[in-house]
Formats: sequence, structure tokens, C-alpha cells
Amino acid sequence: MRLIRWPNLLMIALTQYMTRLFLIGPISDWKSILLEKEIFLITLSTVLVAAAGYVINDYFDIKIDLINKPDRVIIGRYLKRRVAMTTHQAFNILGCGLGLLVNKWVFLLSVLSVTLLWVYASYFKKRPFIGNFIVALLTGLSLIILAVYYPQNRSLVILYALFAFGISLIREIIKDMEDVRGDASHGCQTLPIIWGIRRTKVFLYGLIAIFVPSLFLAAHWLQNSQLTWMFVGLLGLIGWLVYRLIRADTKKEFGSLSSLCKLVMLIGMLSMIWLAY
Repeated sequence: MRLIRWPNLLMIALTQYMTRLFLIGPISDWKSILLEKEIFLITLSTVLVAAAGYVINDYFDIKIDLINKPDRVIIGRYLKRRVAMTTHQAFNILGCGLGLLVNKWVFLLSVLSVTLLWVYASYFKKRPFIGNFIVALLTGLSLIILAVYYPQNRSLVILYALFAFGISLIREIIKDMEDVRGDASHGCQTLPIIWGIRRTKVFLYGLIAIFVPSLFLAAHWLQNSQLTWMFVGLLGLIGWLVYRLIRADTKKEFGSLSSLCKLVMLIGMLSMIWLAY
């Protein structure tokens, strides 16, 4: 279960169901929504593709993980590489097949996700920024896939997808700073390696400076005062994140920042409940 990161998969499933209940709605039909075949198939498809992504990522990252996260290495230690690859392929086929049962657009997004996960793990993870961007894009796609299928409140769902994309992008770059030692020893060319920690921090400040006003502009465009107040509430956490980022210098400190990004993401997603009422 550690190989497929079950807590992350559970979070994906909960986020998609919460989006269906609280953003797409209507919440008054919650019983029928929970029993709806389409959201079940979309969520199971997304979870299977994500699980396949975790497997292939670990498959290509064995040597790096032995330095960065030696206690988490599964493939090659407890699971044969051939079995891992077979598991990866089976999850992908099942995930895309379930997407096809919903409609062709869900299927195509599933295939796109499978492709992005493969090229990320096999090549782009070791490249500057593009790997971070792909992971953030995939995070956003887990909500975009719902906006593609359900027409209700599509703009609101897309806004939450952009929020997830932005926080994920910031977190992925912070994770690169956390893992700089292991990445450098295996020839990776992530931003902290080619620019250094200091310049990467400056780049992150710029991203945050673009990200935060964009959220408020989007809330204004949707004429949603609840969203505006939600983003105001998140400003304190984001400000704390920036303050901690300025002072961060060790692997442990960058790891704490990564966890803080997860907290911002969680609070943002829980705000769906507030919007529904």
C-alpha cells in the first residue's frame, strides 16, 4: 500500500466526491449523488491512473530514493521490478477503460494523464520546472475532468482546479529544494540545482505574487463574495509560508514547508462545504 501512496489516493477520491457534492451539486440530492455511477467511475479511473503514476515514478527513481527517502524504497527491495511494471500497466488499462465507460472526453483525459505521468517519471522529472509543471497540471486535471463531464458550475470547478494547480506547483518546487542532495548526485537538473536555493526562492516569491492576486481576480470575476473571504482567510497561511520559506535552509525545514502547502490545499478544498451553504 505504501507503493501506491494510499493516503494521497484517498485524498483524490474525497476531493472529487466533494467537488461533485458541494460545487456541482445540488447538495439537496446528496443521496443520489453518492450512489451515482458516473462519479464512481470517474473517481475510480482517476485513482487507478494516479496509482499507476506512483508505481512508475518509484520504478524510475530507485537510486535517487535510496538517498532522499531510503526507508520508503519498495521496488527492488520488497517488490520485483517486473511485477511493478506489470502492476503499472494493469492500473493504466483499468483506469482508461473505466474512463471510456463514462464518455470519450473522460477517456481522452485519462490517456493524457497516463502519457504525462510516463514522460514525467522517465524524463521530465529530472528537468528544470517542466517536471514541476506536469505534476501541478495533473493535480488540476483531477478536477478539470469533472468540469468536462458535468456542465453545472463549470467555472467554479475550474477555479478550484487552478487553485490546486498553483499550490501544487509551489509545493513541487519546494520538494525539489528538499531533495536537492539526492537529485544532484544522480544528474538531475532541477531548479535548485541549476539556479541554487537562493534564486529558486526568488522564483517562488514571484509565483506566489502572481498566484494570490489571480485568485482574488477570479473570485471577483465570478462575483462570489464567499470565495473572496475564503481567499482572505488563506492569506495568513500563505504569508506564514512565505516567511518560513525566507528562513528555510535545511531538508527538514523544506519538508515542513511541503507539509504546509498540503495544509493550504486541504483548507482550500474543505472550503467547498462552506460555498455549498
